[in-house]
Amino acid sequence: MKIMVVGGGGREHAIIKALKKSPKAEVIYALPGNGGIANDAVCVDIKATDIEAITDFAVKNKIDFAVVAPDDPLVLGAVDALEERGVKCFGPDKKAAIIEGSKVFSKNLMKKYSIPTAAFETFDSEESALVYLETCPLPTVVKADGLALGKGVIIASTRQEARDAVKTIMRDKKFGASGDRIVIEEFLTGPEVSVLAFTDSKTVVPMVSSMDHKRALDGDRGLNTGGMGTVAPNPFYTADAAERCMKEIFLPTLDAMNAEGRPFKGCLYFGLMITPSGPKVIEYNCRFGDPETQVVLPLLMSDLLEIMLAVREERLSEIRVEFSDQHACCVVVASKGYPEKYDKGFEITIPESVRDHVYVAGAALKEDKLVSSGGRVLGVTRTAPTLKDAITSAYSDASAIAFENAYMRKDIGKRALEAKEQN
Repeated sequence: MKIMVVGGGGREHAIIKALKKSPKAEVIYALPGNGGIANDAVCVDIKATDIEAITDFAVKNKIDFAVVAPDDPLVLGAVDALEERGVKCFGPDKKAAIIEGSKVFSKNLMKKYSIPTAAFETFDSEESALVYLETCPLPTVVKADGLALGKGVIIASTRQEARDAVKTIMRDKKFGASGDRIVIEEFLTGPEVSVLAFTDSKTVVPMVSSMDHKRALDGDRGLNTGGMGTVAPNPFYTADAAERCMKEIFLPTLDAMNAEGRPFKGCLYFGLMITPSGPKVIEYNCRFGDPETQVVLPLLMSDLLEIMLAVREERLSEIRVEFSDQHACCVVVASKGYPEKYDKGFEITIPESVRDHVYVAGAALKEDKLVSSGGRVLGVTRTAPTLKDAITSAYSDASAIAFENAYMRKDIGKRALEAKEQN
């Protein structure tokens, strides 16, 4: 089969490496891909958001199956456009992708169908939001309604911080039109868990749970990023929590989307918090998480392409989806200064011995040399029988990679190890 993967980050690299294992995969195209993905797929310089060009390429090149991975093209309706031209796709259509495209929609969905989440209010004017902030409980969480590269969430400890957050999002338009509306919600406490799930709108199959590390600096300090590393499985996601999530969150979410006439087919990401009163939804994503995908897919033992085909054809219940019982750790190597200002264009040296464990995110080919081109440059993932060994191996490999201005957190997985030792 001729396969096309839309996107060009570490997540897409992980998806492509997993798809390559399928005997049905003949050639894989990446649109646009990146300098590292070029080792595993044919990269085509078409932006992930250029829906018309993507669709024309798929038709012209007789693509058998397309995987639309990032949030932007999904929310813009890439799957709809491709399917209309006869290209089979993995990913939700535009009506279903709104579950991530609008936090106002998703919060109202949870409220309507009694899916556990933080208490909240929504606002479409700065003035009304500021009035609400004068009396709301603190700390509080201010969220831009639309897509914001995983950075449109501000936790405010004081009323002034909350006011500043509203002004940053709604007046200064830090996240553009995504901040035209906002959600202000209750601050929840407890360990966070990410669960990606395959679903064909009838059946839901959760993947291995994971723990992301969003903050830029060690000790979970600094600014929010797209993710500085992950481990899987997440030790806080116990068998009891998994059972409750299936009954109280996963299946009710599928049922809610079906009832709204928005059946979801693809990968549904559940961002959860295990609060003292039970699991609650922090957010939904309409696609594979990044960098969660980089620790989850290396543990997948089944054929990813077969799973994706079953999702598209609504026969997920007919196949077995199996994961290894090993542990995985992904360490992100970023450009120093990320997520704010950083320099790029530095040559990257990756030893051949670690290349198989590297997922490239922000790198380009310049005169046949791989150079840094983004904030999160690459991720290194290792699997092992124990979490400790997976972490040690991932850091060993990450330390062998060199480029000027490289930066990584030194404590990915530390909290997970401490939790395992306490159990």
